[in-house]
Amino acid sequence: MIRCFRNEGGRLTGPHEEMSGALWLDLVSPTREEEVAVERVLGLDIPTREEMNEIEISSRLYLEGGGTFMTAILPAHTDGDDPEMAPVTFVLTADHLVTVRYHEPRAFTSFPPRAERTGLDVPNPESILVALLEAVVDRLADILERAARDIDAVSRQIFRPAKDAAPDNQKTLEEIGRKGDLTSNIRDSLLTLERLAGFLGHATVQRESPKEIRERTKTLSRDIRSLLDHAGFLSQKMTFLLDATLGMINIEQNAIIKIFSVAAVIFLPPTLIASIYGMNFQHMPELDWLLGYPFAIALMVVSAILPYAYFKQRGWL
Repeated sequence: MIRCFRNEGGRLTGPHEEMSGALWLDLVSPTREEEVAVERVLGLDIPTREEMNEIEISSRLYLEGGGTFMTAILPAHTDGDDPEMAPVTFVLTADHLVTVRYHEPRAFTSFPPRAERTGLDVPNPESILVALLEAVVDRLADILERAARDIDAVSRQIFRPAKDAAPDNQKTLEEIGRKGDLTSNIRDSLLTLERLAGFLGHATVQRESPKEIRERTKTLSRDIRSLLDHAGFLSQKMTFLLDATLGMINIEQNAIIKIFSVAAVIFLPPTLIASIYGMNFQHMPELDWLLGYPFAIALMVVSAILPYAYFKQRGWL
């Protein structure tokens, strides 16, 4: 599918079906026929899906035939903790901006209506590209903010007062793992955008773009770096919460082992006494003693109480 957007009366309008006069051509899971049609308009080859998935920087950021080709990894379906991560290619020429994608990042559906509604000034492909990238970065910032709130909730759950109900450590570990994966994915996306913004900054200098575009590109790079720092902070916080949760689990396990250890020590002397009087020797003085049985029971009770009282006095219980 090809979504075409034009600048009409200073507003970005669309999507239109006709490519004539369009500044932005958005290719969504394009067929080979649609790729050929756009290639005729541009006079350039559109990267295939396999080429978009190349991990080498030279395959994602390059100049060719008067066009600037840039590919970044962007998330889609970000309302949950398992976003779909896939590449999006931006092709910038003197007359057109072409985006090629095979998934639905939120910015690509929210940016065009907002630009048309607010009358965003996008007179050329460069301004559309910068405004679109700003929308992408804003969306990533929203995702990180949501993740930060969720991580704070997990932190409060772990360090709640002792009088409250104990947290489910398994669920806590699962929550930390999901937030860790989400933050890692967003950080990977920001890294690709950081390289893209740096490459775009050099391209705008070579193309002698307006000063406003160059300044907005620099601001975009600074915003991305600040989000990377924030993502790094969240990763460190999740590592701390993971260590804290594992520490809580160790404390609970130690408490259980402590109970068994104390019980074993308390019942060891009575067991020893019972074992002695359970031996089948012929000559045992207490066997013919009228108070032998009560004496043995009392001795076992006292031998159990004394270790318990000692542990209590030392504060071990």
